[in-house]
Amino acid sequence: MTQGPIHLDIAVGYATARKGVPAAASFRRWAAAALAGRIRDADLAIRIVGEDEGRALNRHYRGKDYATNVLSFPAELPEGLPDGVRLPLLGDLVICAPVVAREAADQGKGLNAHYAHLTVHGVLHLLGWDHENTPEAEAMEQLEREILAELGVDDPYAGELR
Repeated sequence: MTQGPIHLDIAVGYATARKGVPAAASFRRWAAAALAGRIRDADLAIRIVGEDEGRALNRHYRGKDYATNVLSFPAELPEGLPDGVRLPLLGDLVICAPVVAREAADQGKGLNAHYAHLTVHGVLHLLGWDHENTPEAEAMEQLEREILAELGVDDPYAGELR
């Protein structure tokens, strides 16, 4: 049985300077790769932010007073939907451009490759993947490697010690 056509509605918003930040089409391609074969319909918003907004969001939602690279906010579907009704709302990703640029430079990674990795990583979180323990982390990292390899992006975990 074939899955049928996939419908992805991905909106990308820029709330910071765009210099060095990939175009919306790149984020759409990376998110679509993470969703391929895993979901048929998805509405997803990606917001690229500066350090101040990234820090404020991380502090408010995670209680951590620093900007982080990516935050994932799964959609909360309204209660009382009839059985079998599914909305394509997947959620929101917030990517902090200055943190991504700093990490890419510190880790010797290409900037676009790091954005691709963090987009895939964030989308997988929206799909329910996590890395709270070693087996979950290893499974998620392997899936990220496979998706990124399909996109022509090198293993983002190469050289890391666990």
